[in-house]
Amino acid sequence: MAGQIVKLAAAGLVALSLGACVDIYQRHGYVPTQSDLENVIVGVDSRDTVLSAIGQPATAGLTRDETWYYVESTTRARGPLAPEEIERRVIAVSFDSNDTVANIEEFGLQDGNVIALNRRISEGGAQELSFIRQLLGNAGNFNAAQALGSN
Repeated sequence: MAGQIVKLAAAGLVALSLGACVDIYQRHGYVPTQSDLENVIVGVDSRDTVLSAIGQPATAGLTRDETWYYVESTTRARGPLAPEEIERRVIAVSFDSNDTVANIEEFGLQDGNVIALNRRISEGGAQELSFIRQLLGNAGNFNAAQALGSN
């Protein structure tokens, strides 16, 4: 009887140990689909039509409200290891002084560098890239213990 309990406990311990090694993926944020983005026309759509077509942005420009950012990231946790960010997408929708869409850009994260995946630009070019560089450049530098004030 005691031998069966030990074997059962050992089997349970092995099962729990194997379950702890499973990769856990977590998505955070929102980026509109490509088909939704195709409904937004550079030089034609306004803030209101963008809001109804693709929804509320995650954040707007830091110094001016000229650009809306849609951000989505995917992290992977492996057992006891710290979670690792494996993908980040940023859609930047810029507006001109008449509140008309001036630019739509899509950025990704690859080896810590900002990669332009898609760029639809009207006259005037991309603006506020420093915010995107900061946003994507900080990937993997987040420490939950520091954020919570723990040592």
